[in-house]
Amino acid sequence: MRALVISGGGSKGAFAGGVAQYLLQNKRIHYDLFIGTSTGSLLIPHLALGNINKLHNIYTNVNMEQIFDINPFIIKRKGRAEYVTINHFNVIWQFIRGRRTFGESRKLREFIKTNFSESEFEYLKSLPTDVIVTVTNISKNQPEYKSIKDCTYEEFCDWIWISSNYIPFMSLVKKNFCEYGDGGFSCFVPIAEAINRGATEIDVIILETEIRIKKTILGKNPFSLLINLFLFTMDQVGKRDLWNGKLAAKNKNTKLNLYYTPTKLTNNALIFNQKKMKKWWDLGFKYAQNKSEIMSDNK
Repeated sequence: MRALVISGGGSKGAFAGGVAQYLLQNKRIHYDLFIGTSTGSLLIPHLALGNINKLHNIYTNVNMEQIFDINPFIIKRKGRAEYVTINHFNVIWQFIRGRRTFGESRKLREFIKTNFSESEFEYLKSLPTDVIVTVTNISKNQPEYKSIKDCTYEEFCDWIWISSNYIPFMSLVKKNFCEYGDGGFSCFVPIAEAINRGATEIDVIILETEIRIKKTILGKNPFSLLINLFLFTMDQVGKRDLWNGKLAAKNKNTKLNLYYTPTKLTNNALIFNQKKMKKWWDLGFKYAQNKSEIMSDNK
Protein backbone atom coordinates (compact mmCIF):
# COMPACT_ATOMS: atom_id res chain seq x y z
CA MET A 1 0.00 0.00 0.00
CA ARG A 2 1.40 3.40 -0.99
CA ALA A 3 0.52 6.61 0.83
CA LEU A 4 1.02 10.33 0.31
CA VAL A 5 1.46 12.34 3.51
CA ILE A 6 1.51 16.16 3.48
CA SER A 7 2.45 18.21 6.54
CA GLY A 8 1.02 21.51 7.70
CA GLY A 9 2.46 24.75 6.38
CA GLY A 10 -0.19 27.34 5.48
CA SER A 11 0.60 29.14 2.25
CA LYS A 12 3.60 26.83 1.73
CA GLY A 13 1.04 24.24 0.65
CA ALA A 14 1.63 25.63 -2.85
CA PHE A 15 5.07 23.97 -2.79
CA ALA A 16 3.45 20.66 -1.79
CA GLY A 17 1.04 21.03 -4.70
CA GLY A 18 3.94 21.25 -7.12
CA VAL A 19 5.65 18.17 -5.64
CA ALA A 20 2.39 16.20 -5.73
CA GLN A 21 1.73 17.25 -9.32
CA TYR A 22 5.02 15.74 -10.42
CA LEU A 23 4.47 12.52 -8.46
CA LEU A 24 0.92 12.04 -9.73
CA GLN A 25 1.15 13.28 -13.32
CA ASN A 26 4.74 12.66 -14.33
CA LYS A 27 5.66 9.64 -12.21
CA ARG A 28 2.07 8.33 -12.46
CA ILE A 29 2.15 7.03 -8.91
CA HIS A 30 -1.08 5.51 -7.62
CA TYR A 31 -1.81 6.16 -3.95
CA ASP A 32 -4.10 4.02 -1.82
CA LEU A 33 -4.02 6.48 1.06
CA PHE A 34 -3.81 10.26 1.38
CA ILE A 35 -3.23 11.83 4.82
CA GLY A 36 -2.84 15.56 5.44
CA THR A 37 -2.50 18.05 8.24
CA SER A 38 -3.69 21.66 8.01
CA THR A 39 -2.82 22.87 4.50
CA GLY A 40 -2.19 19.21 3.68
CA SER A 41 -5.84 18.52 4.51
CA LEU A 42 -6.90 21.19 2.04
CA LEU A 43 -4.77 19.61 -0.69
CA ILE A 44 -5.48 15.90 -0.41
CA PRO A 45 -9.15 15.67 -1.56
CA HIS A 46 -8.28 17.39 -4.83
CA LEU A 47 -5.12 15.32 -5.27
CA ALA A 48 -7.06 12.10 -4.65
CA LEU A 49 -9.50 13.18 -7.36
CA GLY A 50 -6.66 14.08 -9.73
CA ASN A 51 -7.86 17.69 -9.94
CA ILE A 52 -4.37 19.14 -10.33
CA ASN A 53 -5.29 22.10 -12.54
CA LYS A 54 -8.13 23.07 -10.24
CA LEU A 55 -5.87 22.81 -7.21
CA HIS A 56 -3.18 24.90 -8.90
CA ASN A 57 -5.76 27.59 -9.62
CA ILE A 58 -6.90 27.57 -5.98
CA TYR A 59 -3.42 27.81 -4.49
CA THR A 60 -2.18 30.49 -6.86
CA ASN A 61 -5.23 32.73 -6.55
CA VAL A 62 -6.37 32.46 -2.93
CA ASN A 63 -6.05 35.60 -0.81
CA MET A 64 -6.58 36.70 2.77
CA GLU A 65 -10.12 37.97 2.07
CA GLN A 66 -11.21 34.45 1.07
CA ILE A 67 -9.96 32.98 4.35
CA PHE A 68 -10.73 35.51 7.09
CA ASP A 69 -14.04 37.18 7.84
CA ILE A 70 -12.23 38.90 10.72
CA ASN A 71 -8.55 39.25 9.82
CA PRO A 72 -6.26 39.87 12.82
CA PHE A 73 -3.34 40.80 10.57
CA ILE A 74 -2.18 43.83 8.68
CA ILE A 75 0.49 43.03 6.11
CA LYS A 76 3.04 45.79 5.67
CA ARG A 77 5.88 45.98 3.19
CA LYS A 78 9.27 47.56 3.50
CA GLY A 79 11.15 47.23 0.26
CA ARG A 80 10.80 43.59 -0.78
CA ALA A 81 10.20 42.37 2.75
CA GLU A 82 6.75 41.66 4.21
CA TYR A 83 5.98 41.73 7.89
CA VAL A 84 2.91 41.34 10.05
CA THR A 85 1.41 43.77 12.53
CA ILE A 86 -1.75 43.51 14.57
CA ASN A 87 -5.08 44.78 13.27
CA HIS A 88 -5.99 46.51 16.53
CA PHE A 89 -9.57 47.28 15.50
CA ASN A 90 -10.43 43.68 14.61
CA VAL A 91 -8.69 42.20 17.66
CA ILE A 92 -10.38 44.63 20.06
CA TRP A 93 -13.71 43.89 18.37
CA GLN A 94 -13.15 40.19 19.04
CA PHE A 95 -12.53 40.91 22.72
CA ILE A 96 -15.64 43.08 22.94
CA ARG A 97 -17.68 40.22 21.45
CA GLY A 98 -16.24 37.85 24.06
CA ARG A 99 -14.35 35.74 21.52
CA ARG A 100 -11.25 33.77 22.51
CA THR A 101 -9.40 34.13 19.22
CA PHE A 102 -7.87 37.15 17.51
CA GLY A 103 -9.59 36.40 14.20
CA GLU A 104 -12.32 34.33 12.56
CA SER A 105 -11.96 32.12 9.48
CA ARG A 106 -15.52 31.11 8.62
CA LYS A 107 -14.90 32.29 5.06
CA LEU A 108 -12.42 29.46 4.68
CA ARG A 109 -15.24 27.00 5.44
CA GLU A 110 -17.29 28.57 2.63
CA PHE A 111 -14.25 28.52 0.34
CA ILE A 112 -13.75 24.79 0.94
CA LYS A 113 -17.37 24.00 0.03
CA THR A 114 -17.23 26.22 -3.04
CA ASN A 115 -14.22 24.35 -4.40
CA PHE A 116 -15.07 20.83 -3.23
CA SER A 117 -18.60 19.94 -4.28
CA GLU A 118 -20.89 17.33 -2.78
CA SER A 119 -20.79 15.32 -6.02
CA GLU A 120 -16.97 15.29 -5.88
CA PHE A 121 -17.18 14.14 -2.26
CA GLU A 122 -19.58 11.29 -3.09
CA TYR A 123 -17.43 10.13 -6.00
CA LEU A 124 -14.24 10.25 -3.90
CA LYS A 125 -15.94 8.40 -1.07
CA SER A 126 -16.96 5.62 -3.47
CA LEU A 127 -13.34 4.98 -4.52
CA PRO A 128 -11.09 2.41 -2.77
CA THR A 129 -8.70 5.27 -1.95
CA ASP A 130 -8.92 6.58 1.61
CA VAL A 131 -8.54 10.29 2.39
CA ILE A 132 -7.82 11.30 5.97
CA VAL A 133 -7.46 14.70 7.62
CA THR A 134 -5.73 15.37 10.93
CA VAL A 135 -7.35 17.54 13.60
CA THR A 136 -6.44 18.40 17.18
CA ASN A 137 -9.00 17.71 19.87
CA ILE A 138 -7.97 20.43 22.30
CA SER A 139 -10.47 19.33 24.93
CA LYS A 140 -8.87 15.87 25.08
CA ASN A 141 -5.34 17.04 24.18
CA GLN A 142 -4.90 14.52 21.37
CA PRO A 143 -4.84 14.19 17.57
CA GLU A 144 -7.77 12.65 15.73
CA TYR A 145 -7.83 11.29 12.18
CA LYS A 146 -11.02 11.71 10.15
CA SER A 147 -11.54 9.41 7.18
CA ILE A 148 -13.80 10.40 4.31
CA LYS A 149 -15.33 6.91 4.62
CA ASP A 150 -16.80 7.79 8.02
CA CYS A 151 -18.18 11.25 7.21
CA THR A 152 -21.04 13.01 5.51
CA TYR A 153 -20.21 15.83 3.12
CA GLU A 154 -20.86 18.54 5.70
CA GLU A 155 -18.83 16.69 8.35
CA PHE A 156 -15.85 16.20 6.07
CA CYS A 157 -15.83 19.86 5.03
CA ASP A 158 -15.92 20.75 8.72
CA TRP A 159 -12.93 18.55 9.48
CA ILE A 160 -10.89 19.97 6.58
CA TRP A 161 -11.67 23.47 7.84
CA ILE A 162 -10.90 22.60 11.46
CA SER A 163 -7.61 20.98 10.47
CA SER A 164 -6.55 24.32 8.94
CA ASN A 165 -7.65 26.61 11.79
CA TYR A 166 -4.42 28.01 13.23
CA ILE A 167 -5.71 29.23 16.59
CA PRO A 168 -5.63 31.75 18.24
CA PHE A 169 -5.47 33.61 14.90
CA MET A 170 -8.31 31.65 13.31
CA SER A 171 -11.56 30.11 14.52
CA LEU A 172 -11.80 27.77 17.50
CA VAL A 173 -14.51 25.24 16.61
CA LYS A 174 -16.80 23.31 18.93
CA LYS A 175 -17.95 19.98 17.49
CA ASN A 176 -19.20 16.77 19.11
CA PHE A 177 -19.02 18.49 22.54
CA CYS A 178 -15.27 19.13 22.15
CA GLU A 179 -13.19 22.08 20.98
CA TYR A 180 -10.93 21.61 17.98
CA GLY A 181 -8.12 23.41 16.18
CA ASP A 182 -5.31 22.99 13.67
CA GLY A 183 -4.10 19.41 13.26
CA GLY A 184 -0.51 20.62 13.37
CA PHE A 185 -0.72 21.32 17.10
CA SER A 186 -0.77 17.57 17.81
CA CYS A 187 0.53 15.92 14.62
CA PHE A 188 2.34 18.06 12.07
CA VAL A 189 3.56 15.16 9.88
CA PRO A 190 1.25 12.11 10.26
CA ILE A 191 3.71 9.46 9.02
CA ALA A 192 3.05 7.07 11.91
CA GLU A 193 -0.70 7.13 11.21
CA ALA A 194 -0.09 6.14 7.58
CA ILE A 195 2.03 3.21 8.79
CA ASN A 196 -0.63 2.23 11.34
CA ARG A 197 -3.13 2.07 8.46
CA GLY A 198 -0.95 -0.33 6.51
CA ALA A 199 1.22 1.82 4.24
CA THR A 200 4.37 0.02 3.02
CA GLU A 201 5.79 2.96 1.04
CA ILE A 202 5.14 6.61 1.83
CA ASP A 203 5.95 9.81 -0.02
CA VAL A 204 6.16 12.50 2.65
CA ILE A 205 6.04 16.21 1.80
CA ILE A 206 7.42 18.20 4.72
CA LEU A 207 6.93 21.95 4.40
CA GLU A 208 10.11 22.83 6.26
CA THR A 209 13.79 22.72 5.38
CA GLU A 210 15.67 19.57 6.36
CA ILE A 211 18.18 21.62 8.34
CA ARG A 212 17.79 25.11 9.76
CA ILE A 213 19.28 27.46 7.17
CA LYS A 214 18.91 30.82 8.90
CA LYS A 215 18.73 31.96 12.48
CA THR A 216 15.18 32.74 13.61
CA ILE A 217 14.51 36.44 14.07
CA LEU A 218 11.89 37.00 16.76
CA GLY A 219 9.08 39.48 16.20
CA LYS A 220 9.50 43.10 17.12
CA ASN A 221 6.01 43.41 18.60
CA PRO A 222 4.00 41.10 20.93
CA PHE A 223 1.76 39.90 18.10
CA SER A 224 4.54 38.84 15.73
CA LEU A 225 6.45 37.36 18.68
CA LEU A 226 3.42 35.20 19.46
CA ILE A 227 3.37 33.98 15.85
CA ASN A 228 7.07 33.08 16.07
CA LEU A 229 6.53 31.16 19.29
CA PHE A 230 3.68 29.15 17.79
CA LEU A 231 5.82 28.38 14.73
CA PHE A 232 8.58 27.20 17.07
CA THR A 233 6.10 24.88 18.79
CA MET A 234 4.94 23.49 15.43
CA ASP A 235 8.57 22.94 14.43
CA GLN A 236 9.20 20.89 17.57
CA VAL A 237 6.03 18.84 17.01
CA GLY A 238 7.17 18.22 13.43
CA LYS A 239 10.59 16.97 14.56
CA ARG A 240 8.92 14.62 17.04
CA ASP A 241 6.52 13.30 14.37
CA LEU A 242 9.36 12.77 11.91
CA TRP A 243 11.44 10.90 14.49
CA ASN A 244 8.47 8.72 15.47
CA GLY A 245 7.63 8.14 11.82
CA LYS A 246 11.18 7.07 10.95
CA LEU A 247 11.25 4.72 13.95
CA ALA A 248 7.89 3.18 13.01
CA ALA A 249 9.04 2.83 9.39
CA LYS A 250 12.18 1.01 10.49
CA ASN A 251 10.21 -1.36 12.71
CA LYS A 252 7.61 -2.08 10.00
CA ASN A 253 10.12 -2.08 7.11
CA THR A 254 8.24 0.81 5.45
CA LYS A 255 9.99 2.81 2.75
CA LEU A 256 9.97 6.60 3.27
CA ASN A 257 10.60 9.10 0.47
CA LEU A 258 11.03 12.53 2.07
CA TYR A 259 10.49 15.81 0.21
CA TYR A 260 11.58 18.90 2.17
CA THR A 261 11.50 22.50 0.99
CA PRO A 262 15.02 23.21 -0.35
CA THR A 263 14.99 26.71 1.12
CA LYS A 264 13.05 28.69 3.72
CA LEU A 265 10.02 29.94 1.82
CA THR A 266 8.56 32.46 4.27
CA ASN A 267 8.71 33.74 7.84
CA ASN A 268 4.93 33.71 8.14
CA ALA A 269 2.91 30.99 6.42
CA LEU A 270 -0.32 32.85 7.24
CA ILE A 271 0.49 35.42 4.56
CA PHE A 272 -1.09 34.33 1.28
CA ASN A 273 0.82 36.10 -1.49
CA GLN A 274 -0.41 34.94 -4.89
CA LYS A 275 2.80 35.68 -6.81
CA LYS A 276 4.98 33.91 -4.27
CA MET A 277 2.68 30.92 -4.08
CA LYS A 278 2.83 30.49 -7.85
CA LYS A 279 6.64 30.47 -7.63
CA TRP A 280 6.52 27.96 -4.78
CA TRP A 281 4.30 25.62 -6.81
CA ASP A 282 6.79 25.71 -9.70
CA LEU A 283 9.67 25.25 -7.25
CA GLY A 284 7.98 22.17 -5.76
CA PHE A 285 7.49 20.61 -9.18
CA LYS A 286 11.13 21.19 -10.20
CA TYR A 287 12.42 20.01 -6.83
CA ALA A 288 10.49 16.72 -7.09
CA GLN A 289 11.71 16.28 -10.65
CA ASN A 290 15.36 16.80 -9.67
CA LYS A 291 15.04 14.52 -6.64
CA SER A 292 13.45 11.81 -8.77
CA GLU A 293 16.31 12.00 -11.28
CA ILE A 294 18.89 11.76 -8.49
CA MET A 295 17.08 8.77 -6.96
CA SER A 296 17.01 7.06 -10.38
CA ASP A 297 20.75 7.68 -10.89
CA ASN A 298 21.53 6.16 -7.49
CA LYS A 299 19.69 2.92 -8.19
